[in-house]
Amino acid sequence: MGSTLDIGTFDRFRTLVYEQTGISLGPHKEALVQARVGKRLRALGLRSYDDYLDLLEADETGGEFTLFVDAICTNVTSFFREAHQFDFIAERVSEWLDEGQRRFRFWSCACSSGEEPYSLAMTLLDVANGYPDVDIRILATDISTRVLDRCLDGCYSEQRVTTVPAEWRSKWMTSAPVGKEAVYRVGSELRDLVLFRRMNLAAPPFPMTGPLDIVMCRNVMIYFDDPVRIALLDEIHRMLRPGGFLIVGHAESLTGINAGFKYLKPATYVRR
Repeated sequence: MGSTLDIGTFDRFRTLVYEQTGISLGPHKEALVQARVGKRLRALGLRSYDDYLDLLEADETGGEFTLFVDAICTNVTSFFREAHQFDFIAERVSEWLDEGQRRFRFWSCACSSGEEPYSLAMTLLDVANGYPDVDIRILATDISTRVLDRCLDGCYSEQRVTTVPAEWRSKWMTSAPVGKEAVYRVGSELRDLVLFRRMNLAAPPFPMTGPLDIVMCRNVMIYFDDPVRIALLDEIHRMLRPGGFLIVGHAESLTGINAGFKYLKPATYVRR
């Protein structure tokens, strides 16, 4: 196998990734692609990056391309990441409950290994406790089948659940020793709220019709260019109900991109 990835082949990888996923790989990602694709070359017994690229371009089933995307995607998440955003959701849903709303629909756009939608599920169950006939559903999507498998497995190390409040951890998770460390498994009450599906955010239109109350699209648009962002935001706007909220990552802004959302506070927008 060749030990280096030449710039021409890297550019072919960049084009393929953009065309299929909307993800823009900058020139500084060359080392990352070389290292992660190198693992696929070794697994397949291929000699060069060009050979692997030829295989991807001829892959009619999409099976290897899915493994390729899994390899290059960076999935960084944690339970209750940016905890104040979950506090905001709890406040809004509490207000809606007091106003008589009983049906709620949410979308975690890039759910990674599941910490975000499960954190949302815990937040919602806590807020809805004591209210009758509450109907809550969370759609959680990601382009990576590898992380979706982890979502469905629903098992997390003791270190990963340290940010889950102890009361909620004991209420909605079960622990079992695995070696020297406990592993926590998400309970059925949380699982029943969340539907996991593979979805390419760069390939609208999406099959959902809405209306949605809140969409969490955090730390994913930073990987897209403006045309892909605009198309995604148009779809989110279509599905969000008027007065519904879009929550993004703190490194992201909708300024100058979509007039259908009104800025509320950092990383939080309301659908006009």
